[in-house]
Order: sequence, then structure tokens, then C-alpha cells
Amino acid sequence: MALETAGVPTVAVHAHVFARLARSVATANGMPTTRQAFVPQPVVGRTAAELRAYIEGTDPINRCAFIESVIGGLTRPLDGQDLAGLSYTRSTPRLLEADTEDNLHRRFSENRWTDFAPVVLPTEARVAAMLAGTRHAADEVVGRLRPTAYREFWEFTVEKVAVNAVMAGASPAYLPVILAMAASGVSGRSSSTTSQATVALVNGPIRDEIGMNYGIGALGPYSHANATIGRAYGLLSQNLQGGSVPQETYMGSQGNFLSYNATFAENEQASPWEPFHVQHGFKPEDSTVSLFLGGWYTVFGGGPRETWEQKFTRSLQACDPYTGPIIALDPLVARGFVDRGFETKQQLIDWCVEHARLPAREYWDNQWIQTLHHPRALAGVEPYASMLKAAPDELIRMFRPEDIHIVVVGGETGAMWKMIGGGPRLTIVSIDKWR
Repeated sequence: MALETAGVPTVAVHAHVFARLARSVATANGMPTTRQAFVPQPVVGRTAAELRAYIEGTDPINRCAFIESVIGGLTRPLDGQDLAGLSYTRSTPRLLEADTEDNLHRRFSENRWTDFAPVVLPTEARVAAMLAGTRHAADEVVGRLRPTAYREFWEFTVEKVAVNAVMAGASPAYLPVILAMAASGVSGRSSSTTSQATVALVNGPIRDEIGMNYGIGALGPYSHANATIGRAYGLLSQNLQGGSVPQETYMGSQGNFLSYNATFAENEQASPWEPFHVQHGFKPEDSTVSLFLGGWYTVFGGGPRETWEQKFTRSLQACDPYTGPIIALDPLVARGFVDRGFETKQQLIDWCVEHARLPAREYWDNQWIQTLHHPRALAGVEPYASMLKAAPDELIRMFRPEDIHIVVVGGETGAMWKMIGGGPRLTIVSIDKWR
């Protein structure tokens, strides 16, 4: 917009798979006739000759030569439609007109207000009962969310969060946790092409107060609290950020099972180490929710057995170097590490940082490292600048200590562990604030 405002003719160039998204973003920002040209996907990893062929070839969306789209967009005079722009209300009605239950369920599904599983219809009485779970006023602003960095933020209230909590089947006692997740500013419906999912970890006394599962089956569908809190977070994310619609406000290429629900609590009682939230500066009596924007991968193992170092090293190397892992250890595994001299989580984290290494050529060949860390390296930002100077076969560290997160969860029926993509961003929010 800055170029257009300055009077400089501009044509935006996109890969063709983003056509619907690019046009919807332009429309949402009041520029529905923005001049746009499109090239085939993929772009990353193509040779110079292949990219030149794109430029010399056909625009697959505008159905003309690509260069014609560019030149036409730069030279075609603006008409009345271009100059009119667009404005429209972004509010939604508080209440729907009365209808049958079947028709309302159909309407919720057709408007993509659901995750396509049945929801509890949010009547005024049910929402009022949900609001009893917090002392905060219904019209208090909780926060703002948006599906992508290129769309506007939507602001929402306690009542709107409560509506989605009702739809998910949550209990009023869960509302403070759901409000804290909503207030984080982290969406549970990220639009990244990587198909990210947000993983949520609950710590503190509220785990037992509301019956969250941190023992047997904690990462599965075996707890009403875990399941409905996670579902409410997903529903409020898509409904209160302006949508999560494939090709429009969601571009995850493969999608992610964890988007349905990735919410659990830490087994603090059975852990030999300090809880996750205490590790990050909170008091044991505080209740918090930690949000990890990642969820790209899962690596599984057992032990620690005699060859645990080799197994852990290979597993760490299998993790994506841009998204450090959440290492979820059954209490049996955690105590096994203590027996091997790891008296704190930090000691195990430091070991992982030292042993998680890749050849420099393999590290820098990663798409997201190339896209996001390589520019930092060129700008002299450490440690990436030094890593970029490494010889192709030199082993370099994949992670910083703050990239690796250790959590104790499970019911001690087996010495099992998982490495789950944790993402480059950790947000910890107080739940007590929302009681």
C-alpha cells in the first residue's frame, strides 16, 4: 500500500496456489482491484532456468502471458472501480433468529463455525451458565487474533469466548483456562503453509481442580477437561480471528491432526524435576498455560536404555532444525535420566543441545532455515552468522537451549517418550488472572 500511496505503479506477484488468499486479503484491506500477477508453484528450490521459464510462460490465474499481467497491471489506467475501494462492517450479530435445532446445526456447519463435529448450541442460558466460571464481565475485551500476518486483528470479548466454550462442550470451571488461551494472542488455527498446530500445556493447581489428565492417556481422548478445553481453543481461534477456510484464511498444505486438540497437563506430582512453569519463572502455586506454535512432527522412543545416547541423538537429528522439540517424558523416563546423573531438566537440555548436530550443508538446505535464518546470518546475527561460515561437512548445532522444552507426562505404564515439534515461539499465560 505504501507504494500505491506514493504514486508508484505496483503489481503484486504470487504463486498461483495463493490466488484466493491474495485476493481475499486485498478485499479485506479495502483494495479489491489490486493488480496481481501469478507464477506456478513451487518457487523455492527451483533453478534459475526454471524460474525464468515461469516469467516467460503463462500466468496460470489471469490466463495470459505472465509478462502481460505485469505490464498491463503497471500501465492500465485506474478506473472508477479501482478508485472506489471497499468498506464493510466486520461485526457479527449477537443472536441468531429462532429456528429448529437441525436447521441451526446445519447453519453452523455451512458457515464454518464448527470443526465439522456436532456442537452444543450456544443458547443464552448456556452462555450465561458458562460465564459463571469467571468473575470477568461478559463485555470485557479478552484480546485480538488474526489468521495471518496480512489480515486485520479481530477483537473479542469474554462472552464470545464463552460462546465457543459452550459449543465445545466445556464446563464453566474450565473457562479461566480457555480465556487465558484466547488472551495469549496465539491462534490455534495458524494459516502457515507448514500446517502448524498449537500445542498447549497446563501447569499448577488448576489441573486437579478441574480434573485434567496428566497420567495414563494424557495425550489422548480420555479426559473431558483436556478434550473440551482444546476443542474450545480451536473453535474460538477460527471464529474470533476472521475464519480458517482453506485457500482463503488457511493455507496449511497437508493440515494437522493436532489441530483438533493438543492440550494436556504436566504430571508435576510424579516428576523428579521442577514443573515447566516454575522453570520459566512462575511459582508452584500459579496456574498457567504454555502455548507452543509448532506441532510439525512427532518422534517416539523408549528408555533410557543402554543405547539411549545413540537413540536420542538420532531422534534429535530427525527433528526439524527450525522448530525445537517438546520432549515429553513419562515419569519412568524422567527418573531414569536422574539415575544417569541428570538432576535437572536444564542438564538434559544442555546435553541435547550439544548432541543435536547436522552437517552445515544439511542444516542450511532446510527450507525454513534458508527462508528465515539465512537472512539473519547475512545480517550478522549470531549464532547464525558464525554457523554460515562453517564448512559443508562441519557439524553445527541445530538448537539453542531455549529451543528445547522438557515436560513430564504419562501414567508410568511404560518408559516411553515423544519429541513433538514445539515451534520457535513459546507463550506462557497466567490462568489465575482469568478466574
